[in-house]
Amino acid sequence: MDTAILIARLLLAAVFVVSGVAKLMDRPGSRKAVVEFGVPDSLAGPLAALLPWGELAIAASLIPSSSAWWGALAGGALLLLFITAIAVNLARGRAPDCHCFGQLANEAIGWSTIARNAALVAVAGFALSRGPGHHAISAIGWFGDLAGAERISLVIGLAALVLVGGALWLLLQIISQNGRLLARLDELEQRLAAAPGVAAAPELPKPAAPAAGLPMGTLAPSFALSGLFGETLTLDALRAAGKPVLLNFMDPGCGPCTALLPDVARWQQELAPRLTIALLSRGTIEENRGKTDAHGLTHVLLQADREVSDAYKSYGTPGAVLVLPNGTIGSPVAAGAEQIRALVARHSGTVAADPALPVLTQPLAHANGGTPCPNCGKVHDQAPAAAPQTDLSSVGKAAPALVLPDLAGKSVDLADYRGRETLLLFWNPGCGFCQKMLPDLIAWEADRPERAPALLIVSTGTSEANAAQGLLSTVLLDDGFNAGRGFGAGGTPSAVLVDAAGMVASGVGVGAQAVLALARGEGRPALPPSA
Repeated sequence: MDTAILIARLLLAAVFVVSGVAKLMDRPGSRKAVVEFGVPDSLAGPLAALLPWGELAIAASLIPSSSAWWGALAGGALLLLFITAIAVNLARGRAPDCHCFGQLANEAIGWSTIARNAALVAVAGFALSRGPGHHAISAIGWFGDLAGAERISLVIGLAALVLVGGALWLLLQIISQNGRLLARLDELEQRLAAAPGVAAAPELPKPAAPAAGLPMGTLAPSFALSGLFGETLTLDALRAAGKPVLLNFMDPGCGPCTALLPDVARWQQELAPRLTIALLSRGTIEENRGKTDAHGLTHVLLQADREVSDAYKSYGTPGAVLVLPNGTIGSPVAAGAEQIRALVARHSGTVAADPALPVLTQPLAHANGGTPCPNCGKVHDQAPAAAPQTDLSSVGKAAPALVLPDLAGKSVDLADYRGRETLLLFWNPGCGFCQKMLPDLIAWEADRPERAPALLIVSTGTSEANAAQGLLSTVLLDDGFNAGRGFGAGGTPSAVLVDAAGMVASGVGVGAQAVLALARGEGRPALPPSA
């Protein structure tokens, strides 16, 4: 029994050592995790700094017999605190990255995380079972009682575990460094290509990107979903009129989705004779009615989660796909508002010949990789792509008026920033790409370059969610993403520079790489040649 309790103590000590050391080696990630779990920003920094040392102290106390019982008690209490924090976040529909073991095991929390911690609580409970007055076996004394061969085997085994762990950590560091190196090389290539007198290297032909979604001509997956008034609609019912059906995937927490709703309402009215448009959303009836009733939208259906979106391989919002009258797939998935507008235009016959519309067979790639999902938080990574800049037609023109409330409700006017260069960052705390960028943005704020512009963050989401991001710069609330659209931003994260005179000084930088380049004063594109 005593030997089993000693093994339980050593197991707990090993877990807390790995967790504490990993957190010390990933301080930005640990701080980000603490903020995402809902800890106020004023406490997030100290808590993230103290937590790994607390875990190491618990591990050390589990070794000597005199402190082993108290160490097991502290370890069990800390694990129960972790379980409570995870359960509260899951109950609120939030699944932040755990960072439980730093970069060694960084994944979103779930019920499996609770189960793992519960198993460790059971181990701690077993270590406590003999009571505080029991004379426990000392790990050091036990090691001293081993025979010489047993000691050597144990040391070799522990050394092997340490080497494997070190090799894994080194591999993660190499992967991270290579990613940053490739990003810097891409940036250098872009600068060389833009430099006058430097001839661009001939480009090798690139294979066409595969179309997003299900293959055209295949049978569209059937579904039966509830509407906002208790009705049930199926795909067959939507097709009953003999017209094509546009399935528009949205989310009530998605800013660009909300910004697209007036267009969807207009399409439902104007194109009704030749096109049926249905909105497939998720969330509660109240959340969706608040978004759709103001525009008089019909055919609003609710998924339990994203089961229909996944069946159609539409992995972001807003997204859309056309189903032909014969029930087959009639288009690739249109990802983002502009591609949806192009899809509607082409298949409604309104502006099908417009050459400026995007080509739907080339799905739009996000700068951080994957289909753009500005606010739904569900990220399906694909091959990384270069961060695009929009056209420069607005450069040199007066910036649109912008007056929005900050997190305290105080009205802030962009005009108040005249006299200094300002970077407008369009953001959403529920955006998976924004969360990937958050540690780099926090690091930039902590060590702001000398020539860096002032930062003004224009965000969707609640004031509480934005406050939990831990950003120092002023955050303005733009619930409908109207300010973002006014500056030409189609999603998050994206940014645009406004100069000291209040003129637009750059195109819209899309994605973390382009936004951070603008923040460092490096991403200002060259002005277009004069006519």
